[in-house]
Amino acid sequence: MKLTVLIDNSAIIDRYFLAEPGFSCLLEDDDTMLLFDAGYSAAFLDNAAAMGIDLGAIDAVVLSHGHDDHAGGLRHWLARGPAAGGGRRPALIAHPRAFDPKRLGDLAIGSPAGLPELSSRFQPRLSSVPLALGARFVFLGEIPRRNGCEAREPIGDTDGPTGTIPDYIVDDSAIVWKGDEGLVIVTGCSHSGIVNIAEYAIEVCGDDRVADIVGGFHLLEATDERLGFTAGRLKRLAPRAVHPGHCTDLAARIRLAADLPVRELGVGLELEYR
Repeated sequence: MKLTVLIDNSAIIDRYFLAEPGFSCLLEDDDTMLLFDAGYSAAFLDNAAAMGIDLGAIDAVVLSHGHDDHAGGLRHWLARGPAAGGGRRPALIAHPRAFDPKRLGDLAIGSPAGLPELSSRFQPRLSSVPLALGARFVFLGEIPRRNGCEAREPIGDTDGPTGTIPDYIVDDSAIVWKGDEGLVIVTGCSHSGIVNIAEYAIEVCGDDRVADIVGGFHLLEATDERLGFTAGRLKRLAPRAVHPGHCTDLAARIRLAADLPVRELGVGLELEYR
């Protein structure tokens, strides 16, 4: 499997691409090509074009969750017309709550494009349970929150069945590739908790070998307790590498690197697994 980072907060040195506070990557297997998240703006489209990537060939767009720094780029894809998607209607994979309105005070932070608008270009497949995509990819659906350290605080508000409620981002998910050498776990922002995600991926896939964990770990200004918990639980999984980016600050990467094989992440990075 080949993973190419299209959007991250920074770009790899000597790779002259656009970066922004968001995430997007392309996942290519023998029989499946997926776009995982789309960043905030049209930058993922421009970067893909500069890399010679034809996004019209993708089988599906997979959204980690409905925040605008992961889903915002899809509106720009719509605005560029059929040529941007090659005239095809790839699947759109997400949690059923991913397109609910999301607000932080007076600021709208949900997907700028709603599901009816996106349905003109994509074929929605919303699932809260694990969903196989091709022979080796699995969309995890809703992540069980089983530990007492992660996903404790809401971010803004959303609309629930009983009205406006605190948003615990139940739509936050991840994707896993089942490789010969173990699992590659790809996250967008890990609002569910990176430990919860990794341990659920192992449960769903029935494989306790972790080859890599790539994406946002949502460790911004995290407490020493939270960082120690995360590093300790991930260390138990013995990943061959971890690539934290996007919403993982420098202090968190330094702390994780004391216990884990932390590697650099940025736009233009290409990783290959078997």
